[in-house]
Amino acid sequence: NMNSTLYYFSFYSSFDMALSGILTEAEIAAGLQSCQAADSFDYKTFFVKVGLNSKSKDQLTKIFAILDQDRSGFIEEDELKHFLQNFSAGARTLTDAETKAFLAAGDSDGDGKIGVEGKAAFSNQ
Repeated sequence: NMNSTLYYFSFYSSFDMALSGILTEAEIAAGLQSCQAADSFDYKTFFVKVGLNSKSKDQLTKIFAILDQDRSGFIEEDELKHFLQNFSAGARTLTDAETKAFLAAGDSDGDGKIGVEGKAAFSNQ
């Protein structure tokens, strides 16, 4: 159907160049497709779909740096909310429930944000 073709095309045209050296367009499209509906985002499913679980520590560190938009060394709740938009500018923001669940999974020390260690720990689950 024509609509989904256009939808995929918009993924590719807005594809974040910083991530393109690490993830393929097909991986990103599969990841985003797995969580189109509100409250359907599951970080484990998403990571498997985009192949993050098979990336090297070095690649994960690069991805972390892209997600850490304010360069604080942490991914805060507000940055997590816009997580999907790092993969496609047209993607939705995460709901509060999705954001909090994602944060809880990666926040290893309970400070309300994800440090580099937390990111590595929960991407390898």
